[in-house]
Amino acid sequence: MIKVVADDKIPFVKGVLEPYASVTYMDGRQIDHAAVEKADALIVRTRTICNESLLLGSTVKFVATATIGFDHIDTAFCDAHAIKWVNAPGCNAASVQQYIASVLATLSVKHDFPLSGKTIGIVGAGHVGKKVKALAGLLGMRVLLNDPPRARYEGDPEFVSLEKLLNESDIVTLHVPLNMTGEDRTFHLINKHSLKMMKDGSWLINSSRGEVADSHDLKIALDGGKLRGAIIDVWEHEPEIDSQLLEKVTIATPHIAGYSADGKRNGTVHAVKALGQHFNLPVTTWEPSEMPLPSAPVLIINCTDQLVEKIICKAILHTYNVTEEDTRFRSSPGDFEAQRGNYPVRREFPAFQVKLINSTAGTKEILKLLGFSVIENVDNK
Repeated sequence: MIKVVADDKIPFVKGVLEPYASVTYMDGRQIDHAAVEKADALIVRTRTICNESLLLGSTVKFVATATIGFDHIDTAFCDAHAIKWVNAPGCNAASVQQYIASVLATLSVKHDFPLSGKTIGIVGAGHVGKKVKALAGLLGMRVLLNDPPRARYEGDPEFVSLEKLLNESDIVTLHVPLNMTGEDRTFHLINKHSLKMMKDGSWLINSSRGEVADSHDLKIALDGGKLRGAIIDVWEHEPEIDSQLLEKVTIATPHIAGYSADGKRNGTVHAVKALGQHFNLPVTTWEPSEMPLPSAPVLIINCTDQLVEKIICKAILHTYNVTEEDTRFRSSPGDFEAQRGNYPVRREFPAFQVKLINSTAGTKEILKLLGFSVIENVDNK
């Protein structure tokens, strides 16, 4: 039997591999060289840094991360030492879309910031960026996209320069990988120079990686009134966070934008199947047998005399209200890792049914395109 070391916070995986492998579950931060020295495979999250100090001299030949991002894996080292590595591209894109949707709905409802007609700048147009683009279009927003690698490769005039995006966007949202060096470096992409380019009174959302934004420069921009506010899900030096920045941002969350139960499920499935393929184990078609239900899977909305945006925002916030996350996080910011490790069940839009009274065809179509199950003209019971 192969030996596997797995992060104990990865959901659904316990019991799946045990018929074919010896599995050790550990806190991802505690997985060290001694733990992996005799292992064949690792299944990790972002908290396990898979580099030379962890892997050199071990028997590890396979590393799977149940996440989109893989900057915690030294891919050059793995490639040079014949260690197969895989990530889970797109696994939590819909989860991050839901997070951004909740943020936008909150800005509309609680901060008097109607979305229709506003410009949103999406930096990074990969799996998540595409989902956010679709969301923004359904909300009637103008979309600007910046993605230099895709722009070079595709030559698509849809992509704009970062300067143009920052100059014209009412909301800037970041969905880039963390690249420390090179032509497409994203480390401190948001800094004092780029912040000066941003439209006065605009909003910044970062749910990519904390190091993409310079915390010091962001605090200055918030203090000076350049930005109307910032929404921060990812922080430099996690799990230690900048308490001064926490006080200044409008919405703060502990790196959970992609933490829906659906997104976690997708990441786990991808990791398990990839491991099965690599070691020829009979788990290549495995899927979790069931998913936890949301606490309130049905929402009734009377659409009479309500604007479409208000209806859509109500549906979004019913599935996930990011301000509740903000309140929980601020009450105990020192429990950053515990809040992530014990994250409550969050289901994405398709797990919910919306019953509409006196709705329009347009409202129903938008909700359906977001993924909701929709029933029209029901009795209010």
